[in-house]
Amino acid sequence: MLHTAVLDTQLTDFVATVGVFVFYLAVWGLVFAGTGLFVGVFIPFITGDSLLFASGLVTAANPQLDIWILAVGVGLAAFIGDQVGFVLGRHLGRPYLDKKSGPRMQRIIARTERFYNSYGWWAVVVARFIPWARVFVPWIAGIGKMNYYKFLTSNLVGALAWGVGLSLTGYFAASIPGVKAAAYIIAAFFITASLVFGFRTWLLDRRERTARKAS
Repeated sequence: MLHTAVLDTQLTDFVATVGVFVFYLAVWGLVFAGTGLFVGVFIPFITGDSLLFASGLVTAANPQLDIWILAVGVGLAAFIGDQVGFVLGRHLGRPYLDKKSGPRMQRIIARTERFYNSYGWWAVVVARFIPWARVFVPWIAGIGKMNYYKFLTSNLVGALAWGVGLSLTGYFAASIPGVKAAAYIIAAFFITASLVFGFRTWLLDRRERTARKAS
């Protein structure tokens, strides 16, 4: 939680400097850019879970900020960001990713494809909580011609659970002492789930590489 505490301080100073409206726009813009513009590849912690949790903490401490405006806006930004990634993936296809990505990104994309193929609809939801998957799963779903309405529903569920959910968790962790411990437990659960899914995907990758070498 160390980087969350640092981000919390930075966001508090940011609100005091630029004002409430710019704060909302900055948080929403970072959430959208994290998936819609690939920014999450380079700065996952500034566009991911820590941003949402810290934004909720800051909102609870500042009476000028409204948690529902923040949370609903984050949910919409997350939803639109994934929709953009899905549409671009469907229209530009895998060759675009191949041309734009180096060896490291290609390994991450290959890992994301295996993750998507393993979990399907749920991959779009769970990917919200995994930095590398959050960026590429919408593209991979678009490239794989996932049914548009299935993606729409999974994107909506993911945006609500991750965008709205983590923002509210941060807010309640600071604003209601009685649920503070529970809020941190929820945040820890999401982070732990991310690690578990990430480890499982890494383990499957390792087994596949070993099988290829053996053959």
